[in-house]
Amino acid sequence: MVDNIAKQRAERLSSGIDGIDDILGGGLTPHRMYLVEGAPGTGKTTLALQFLLRGAAEGQAGLYITLSETKAELISVAASHGWDVSKFTIVELLSDEGLDPRYEQTVLQPAEVELGETVRVVIQQVDELKPVRIVLDSLSELRLLSQNPLRYRRQILALKRYLATRECTVLLLDDNSSEPGDLQLHSIAHGVISLDSLAHDYGGNRRRMRIAKMRGIKFREGFHDFTLDTGGIHVYPRLVAAEHHAEFDSQPRSTGTARLDALLGGGLIPGTSALMIGPSGVGKTTTVVSCLLAALRRGERCIYYLFDETLNTLLLRSVNLGMDLTPHIEAGLLTVRQIDPAEMSPGEFASDVRNAVEKRGMKYVAIDSLNAYLQAMPGERYLLLQMHELLGYLNQQGAITMLVLGQHGIIGEVQNDIDISYLSDVVVLFRYFEHDGEVLTAIATVKSRAIAHERSIRQFRLGNDGVEVGEALRDFEGVLTGLPSYRGRTAMLSPAEGVIARAG
Repeated sequence: MVDNIAKQRAERLSSGIDGIDDILGGGLTPHRMYLVEGAPGTGKTTLALQFLLRGAAEGQAGLYITLSETKAELISVAASHGWDVSKFTIVELLSDEGLDPRYEQTVLQPAEVELGETVRVVIQQVDELKPVRIVLDSLSELRLLSQNPLRYRRQILALKRYLATRECTVLLLDDNSSEPGDLQLHSIAHGVISLDSLAHDYGGNRRRMRIAKMRGIKFREGFHDFTLDTGGIHVYPRLVAAEHHAEFDSQPRSTGTARLDALLGGGLIPGTSALMIGPSGVGKTTTVVSCLLAALRRGERCIYYLFDETLNTLLLRSVNLGMDLTPHIEAGLLTVRQIDPAEMSPGEFASDVRNAVEKRGMKYVAIDSLNAYLQAMPGERYLLLQMHELLGYLNQQGAITMLVLGQHGIIGEVQNDIDISYLSDVVVLFRYFEHDGEVLTAIATVKSRAIAHERSIRQFRLGNDGVEVGEALRDFEGVLTGLPSYRGRTAMLSPAEGVIARAG
């Protein structure tokens, strides 16, 4: 069974885009006709060019037949990506001569010209060049020439039967100028790739694709984000956590702070996610930095995704707290990525995380914060499901994931934008409380799936030496009501000179 699957994949033809090949489990079935559909501007022409360029790189002859764009326009598009289209043949059926009534030998003239003449020229070009890969752009022109659906279908079927005898793989481009999801074409084509572009109220367009049909191939269903940029199309296959698993050591890793380790039951465990939750300024981000710093000192690779603040602000605050990250960044152990969610799709973000873990060996992944990640993409649906898959993937890869979630309010009742605590394996709660006229901070672990943890509530503080955790506060009351107060006699952490203002 495994040998048969490997053999089938070896016989596949690359689409020219690695992400699409991944979705299809290896690529396209050769010697078949495929439909690429989408509105103008979704990337059909770029995909077709990449398809032919991949063939040229593998020594396969390619033919681009254009009925809509001129050859000069195609060359210009390719040049914008840095591509050389001289590696395959471009045949322009709509030429200047074809529009001039003085010429009798034309391919496309006004409406009285028969569709059969156009098809005849296509066949002639295929016979002469004997290409392995063919692109026909676009079907909307053939549809107009056909004048009725029956004739149009017959001509497409005739092309399909003819090309099937020439052992070539064909991409038919369609701009959906008739009806979205033309079932006539879907039934004829061996496979259908649909491209889509969504415009939100703010930020760039979000492009996505899906395989609507693919005969004889088990493919990953659903929508997959992609970007269209200089260098072509990059597809980010939808992440399915169940497809990824790696062996790893599940021994707890120290956070670098002994009392925080005690709260967590021994430290952070590979293959789990830890959620730092609390109001603004309580120290969540700095706690994450402290944990990452301990891992970096052990030589483990870490990546930090910043959604809220700038990189300079993070580095400056960390230095002031005695946690300089710059040497670790320069050494290549730490990567800090400042993310603009308005310009990055969830699929692209998940793909970046996957590359960091699989290709760069990142053992710690920090996301700060979930509020910004989820709120900055209000037009995206099912973000929580995507986050669930991402955390499941990271857990199966043995990574330690640290998440930051800010709550609204400082004292009294605090509220969450979202409830993501059920997705996390560990939940660390931060709260402000009042004692002797001062606003202090408390920390407690309220959930841990993997290990028995301490139930105590301890004092927490940010000082010149980073994170400090005090003794258990046995007479601490009201932390879960939103109005915590301390009525006991346990000594508080003594004030230190030059204590840095709370941040996080």
